[in-house]
Amino acid sequence: MASLGSWPVFASRFAFRLCILILVLEAKFDVMAADGSYVPGVNSAGGGNDASQLCDSDLSSFMLPPYSNSSSDLVCRPIWNTFVLRYSQTEDHVVNIILSAVYTTGWVGIGFSKDGMMVGSSAIVGWINKKGEARIKQYYLQGSKVSLVIPDKGELPLTGIPASVVLHGPRIYLAFQMKFQAHLARQPIILAIGSGYPKHHHLTIHNDKTTVMFDFSAGSASALEAPSHLGKMKKNHGILAIFGWGLIIPIGAIVPRYLKHKEPLWYYLHSIIQFVGFVIGLAAVVLGQKLYTKIGANFPTHRGIGIFVLVLSILQILAFFLRPNKDAKNIRKYWNWYHHWLGRFALFFAAVNIVLGIKIGGEGNDWKIGYGFLLGVILVSVILLEVLARMRRTEKDDITPNFQMNPVQL
Repeated sequence: MASLGSWPVFASRFAFRLCILILVLEAKFDVMAADGSYVPGVNSAGGGNDASQLCDSDLSSFMLPPYSNSSSDLVCRPIWNTFVLRYSQTEDHVVNIILSAVYTTGWVGIGFSKDGMMVGSSAIVGWINKKGEARIKQYYLQGSKVSLVIPDKGELPLTGIPASVVLHGPRIYLAFQMKFQAHLARQPIILAIGSGYPKHHHLTIHNDKTTVMFDFSAGSASALEAPSHLGKMKKNHGILAIFGWGLIIPIGAIVPRYLKHKEPLWYYLHSIIQFVGFVIGLAAVVLGQKLYTKIGANFPTHRGIGIFVLVLSILQILAFFLRPNKDAKNIRKYWNWYHHWLGRFALFFAAVNIVLGIKIGGEGNDWKIGYGFLLGVILVSVILLEVLARMRRTEKDDITPNFQMNPVQL
């Protein structure tokens, strides 16, 4: 069995191996996503009789101008289930989009995403209401809940040409025009359909959806790394951060203050717990950095605070190796200031960053209530332990004799 003095070496090797394991597992997930196995329903029909039949419709007979005028110039591709995408792109980057799908009731939508995720995307949704009136609107997908899908908002660069929705035979056609600053090439597209009619322009929950990477230069659709996989990465990142920075490290900080009388148990407990928390927190940072790169995110505050907390934690690890002897009282005093205040700053900014991450991730009340409960339990525990510690000190002072014996006179 290894001695207590050799455990830092063992811990360092363990941390290194854990980081390697995380990177290997993430690479494995990348390979699994790249083969398309996670992406449901991407239609591979790019040609053949079925594709020709779907694209044979003469739009000029029922679509409104300007979409009917450009029907002969449109590229047509079946991309998912009954969804067919027609589009054209001019030299000055004006893009005409016509999306069609088999329609009975409810709504049909197409979203343009920055990262393949629903949250933060903008979408065009069309439907025919119960009165037979055509409706089409832009929506901003602020969150995953229905209440966070906001009508008449969004970031799509629509032109002044009105969008149009037409029901022709068994299919519904959504047409709109956008103008981009540059040529539109590879673009993550979200396709969704819902059977329920929108209520006061607020969408009902979708029955089915998918995300594909569509290349507007080549006219081809390919499997995109599934949003569910990215969502799982985001969820794991949050769980690791909460357990590492938000639970284990605070517990490790509590140990030396209230178990100081258990020498040297408190020291080994404090060191081991803090090291485990650091390893889990490090895993959260590694996963967060990988997720940040994958989705091309732009959250500099969240990322900067996370790196700052990691640096403070590394300095705390260094403090373990630089801990002076008790005999060096002056050096020990400054070391205590350094160790205590860096630890407090790390705990504070870690809590701030967890709250910020929950907000950025668009998570619901479950995460907010869960972390709030965890933080509340830690704070209540600290208050109770502080009260008990003060009571013990008071009892100890009461037991101490309040008189002195006279010295013996020789």
